[in-house]
Amino acid sequence: MKNMTQWYVVGGAVRDLLLGRKVHDVDISFSGDAESFLQRFPAARKTGGNLSIWLVGADEFTALEQSPEHDMLTRDLTINAAGLDARGRLVAHPFFLDDLEHGVLRLAAPDSLARDPLRVFRVARFAAELPDFTVDSATLQSMRAFGAEQEQALAALPGERVGRELLRALSAPAPSRFFSILREAGCLCPWFRELAPAADIPAGPLPWHDNSVLDHTLEVMDRCAGSPLAAWMALCHDLGKIRTDAAMLPHHYGHELKGAELARALASRLRLSSRYVRAGVAGTILHMKGGMYGSLRSGTRRDMLCRLQEARIFHDFWILAGADGGWNWEPMAARDLEAVRAVRLPEVWRNKGEASGKRLRQLQCEALSRLPRVTPERADNAPPLPETGQEGGAH
Repeated sequence: MKNMTQWYVVGGAVRDLLLGRKVHDVDISFSGDAESFLQRFPAARKTGGNLSIWLVGADEFTALEQSPEHDMLTRDLTINAAGLDARGRLVAHPFFLDDLEHGVLRLAAPDSLARDPLRVFRVARFAAELPDFTVDSATLQSMRAFGAEQEQALAALPGERVGRELLRALSAPAPSRFFSILREAGCLCPWFRELAPAADIPAGPLPWHDNSVLDHTLEVMDRCAGSPLAAWMALCHDLGKIRTDAAMLPHHYGHELKGAELARALASRLRLSSRYVRAGVAGTILHMKGGMYGSLRSGTRRDMLCRLQEARIFHDFWILAGADGGWNWEPMAARDLEAVRAVRLPEVWRNKGEASGKRLRQLQCEALSRLPRVTPERADNAPPLPETGQEGGAH
């Protein structure tokens, strides 16, 4: 091709290939002019604002503004600053191989955050995705300084972009590290401002809790690793505790309802999907009942099961409940849900409006009351509750 000098597979694909991880996204950069590129791909669509980014179907191509070596210095992290040319030759940041070998997350250049403030959250997200990697001390200091001096630049980011980084962190092996790094760097505000005071509020009284609301939240998130929706509910479930009157501490009576409003606001701020909004609210309101499900009345269980089904969070909610309370009630809940679904309204009670709904609920509650109680299993990786009572009594 006349002015097309070279093609490069760049970024995360190279990193994951060398780490032996599964490669998901392949980004391609090229040197040369747009005219030559369009001769090769006439259906390409330009995107990315002022950046020379082109879409060919689902594939993304980026035009190098200068040399490949210069491009590596403009990337977010050194471990993402590498490319393979068409012959398989490596072009990389000077620290790429060393940081990859020693497990270091380091900003690629001193002006990396100024180029794109979202990189504050990308550092935290990669810490969650690569839990064996450490964040370089100079990088943490840069994040700390940027958060203190450029909070408005962070606040001006589109919510969707910050939300995407959060969702990827929730899918990571150690989702809590996203927030522990932001906390260490002083960057929880403005996007995750609810968590900043949570570090100084006791999670609850002994013997149920011996740490802060934030530390407890992060522990529960990691127990939910593998289920992004459960990890999100874990993030939200105790938000209401930041609204507890100081005179009531270390108890947090009624924090479930207080937290629902905060969970909804957080999801809205980050432009998360309606399913995540519903999950955050329902998980926050119901998590205490989930921890003591076996002792609930049949009517409470029936209403709870129906709400979980309506929100499409049944399985993920029970992951949260087990991670938070220590008991796995999902087998009993699944059995109960099957019994509720099996109830049929007699013909004589149909088409009577509100009366039909009340009669159906009554029959469903009666069906649950006839079932034997089930002994719960210990939830994996979650501490058991004390024998003296359920966690709900401590709040």
